[in-house]
Amino acid sequence: MQLGIFAKTFPGTDPRQVLSAVRDNGFATTQFNLACVGLPSMPDAVAPETIAAIQAASEVTGVSLAALSGTYNMAHPDRSVRERGLKQLGVVIETAAALQIPLVTLCTGSRHAQDQWMYHPDNALPSAWADMAAEMEKALELAERHDIDLGIEPEQANIVTSAADAVRLIGEMGSRRLRIVLDPANLFERATPAEVFDIIARAIDISAEHVTMAHAKDRYADGRFATAGQGIVDFPAFIDGLRATGFNGAFVTHGLTAEEAPAVARFLSDLIR
Repeated sequence: MQLGIFAKTFPGTDPRQVLSAVRDNGFATTQFNLACVGLPSMPDAVAPETIAAIQAASEVTGVSLAALSGTYNMAHPDRSVRERGLKQLGVVIETAAALQIPLVTLCTGSRHAQDQWMYHPDNALPSAWADMAAEMEKALELAERHDIDLGIEPEQANIVTSAADAVRLIGEMGSRRLRIVLDPANLFERATPAEVFDIIARAIDISAEHVTMAHAKDRYADGRFATAGQGIVDFPAFIDGLRATGFNGAFVTHGLTAEEAPAVARFLSDLIR
């Protein structure tokens, strides 16, 4: 496994500065975000010189680009908002292809109109799933055209809430391009350590052949998110479970401050070694 971190953990809009921070804090790879070059995460255009600067920064620092964020609300109740998000996703996918980044990460969305990461009771309606699935079909057409994989992450507040949901969507789409990003802290909210262990083990078992990237975020027992190693996720068991399936992809931490990054890198490096 390659240890990585969200690039936007570190401040700045100079890609060489940001990727140098990734490397100097103990990480070999990154999930990149176009905010790290001063653009919106979902831009309307990316200039060729910007792409060249990102590529040069990766080469100079030796930090590989494991994924590029392409999250928009794929279940937004307003069709026009979804349409704009899809156009911007096309720009992100084209950028990933130009940079030879193999994976673009998505958000399966929420019916919450203001926040794609916020729960809404209508998320469970068949119409919400149908709207999201229609967006996913269009996104997969773009991905196929540019030889890029798309990663969906089960999240409690989104349409795809579990590993089972993710596998169901992959089956419905019938595309080898649709993959899973597995974050153990997003598989539950409030639970005991024993319950968490079982939830994560089942998720790995269900999604094993589809996982392309793992995330390393943690939760406290009361539901609050935590820095990896500070909550109730059993990271040794998570990593061993992934390894038992043959997973050898990027293991990317996020939800932490730049100041916390070196300690998290040491913690996770010891485990994945």
